[in-house]
Amino acid sequence: MSAAMRVLVLGSGGREHALAWKIAHSPLVSKVLAAPGSDGMSAVADLFPDVPADDTEKVLDLAQREAVDLVVVGPEVPLANGIADRLRAAGVAVFGPDAAAAKLEASKAHSKNFMARHDIPTAAFEVFDDLDAALSFVREKDGPCVVKADGLAAGKGVAVCATRAEAESALREIMGDRRFGAAGERVVIEDLLEGEEVSYYAITDGEHIVTLAAAQDHKRALDGDRGENTGGMGAYSPAPVLRPEIEKRVIEEVVFPAIRGLAAEGTPYVGVLFVGLMIAADGAPSVVEFNVRFGDPETQPLMMRLSSDIVPLLDAAARGRLDSVAPPTWGDASVCVVLASGGYPREFRKGIPIRGLDAAAADPDVEIFHAGTRRNQDGVFETSGGRVLGITARGATVREAVDRAYAAADRIEFDGRQLRRDIAARALSS
Repeated sequence: MSAAMRVLVLGSGGREHALAWKIAHSPLVSKVLAAPGSDGMSAVADLFPDVPADDTEKVLDLAQREAVDLVVVGPEVPLANGIADRLRAAGVAVFGPDAAAAKLEASKAHSKNFMARHDIPTAAFEVFDDLDAALSFVREKDGPCVVKADGLAAGKGVAVCATRAEAESALREIMGDRRFGAAGERVVIEDLLEGEEVSYYAITDGEHIVTLAAAQDHKRALDGDRGENTGGMGAYSPAPVLRPEIEKRVIEEVVFPAIRGLAAEGTPYVGVLFVGLMIAADGAPSVVEFNVRFGDPETQPLMMRLSSDIVPLLDAAARGRLDSVAPPTWGDASVCVVLASGGYPREFRKGIPIRGLDAAAADPDVEIFHAGTRRNQDGVFETSGGRVLGITARGATVREAVDRAYAAADRIEFDGRQLRRDIAARALSS
């Protein structure tokens, strides 16, 4: 592996900022490029704002023009659209699955049927493409359930419904009102799993597997896991719920069957497999969802906590050589607190000036990852998205990382700012 690698990161959010930041620290890398990137990423990457992450031909042209050694795909949409297929066909090394394998996230119905075929534990489910039939099903069920838009909805197309009325409302919004567009043409309705959620990650080259640390995400908008599902309001690692004996079950009952199943079906998987899990009281794991890329905001604390170089893992996976790489090593703990715009995950304003970034960044154990910001004509950062910043801190304990992250978060101000105050509460009480 060359000590002068040029790595292109696709995407512009907090996840991509964290990946670019970690990649930039590698002694193997001479240059990080980001397309389109964001103003917040400019300290660690050369930006190409005129190259959208999902414009396959522009990305390929950039990779070839800039003699890129490795492309790391951040978001799911380019993967679902086949960007990895196109890059590989042109001889460009890429970390991310082909479109056929990416369907594991792009269609929840496909994913559930895949799990059924390969005996991977998950909630019982039914698939509907007719609103009236779906409504009849939840009326007959008349109890808690989960309603999921089949397609990609930026992490927000899931409604956890305690009652029939809530399920009916979710169905009308997803299938009738098309809140998530074409993603809601079909829905999956599944049983509500009980337990504690955790995010687990495995990097694979299609045959070999290297597991990463686990993390826990906070999807609901409000403290106490109340309010609407969001793309994620914070995350932390490690996750105490994933004890060694449970992790062993996850690997044996979920990760290996998934990777082997994909290969057996002619869609070998290259990249990171994100397994959203529910861990029952007896330790039994069930799959809530598969994602085909790093999670957001879980990537932020994972990259902060990772003490070894990530580039050998990414590059070896892309080239089918993962068995030749040493496993990763980890620091003690890391926590990410998301600062979001007022109104998120519904309507929110943009263009609101952000104050206090320099003060928050003064702590060397804190990194500020930009999720939805831009510089205005005066060079001042302002909001440009629902999730604005991921304030991420490391510590010797989760408690120390939590305190550090919130101390930094409270130095940052913008009108309408919202955040949860209970990130990592489960870890602190365990």
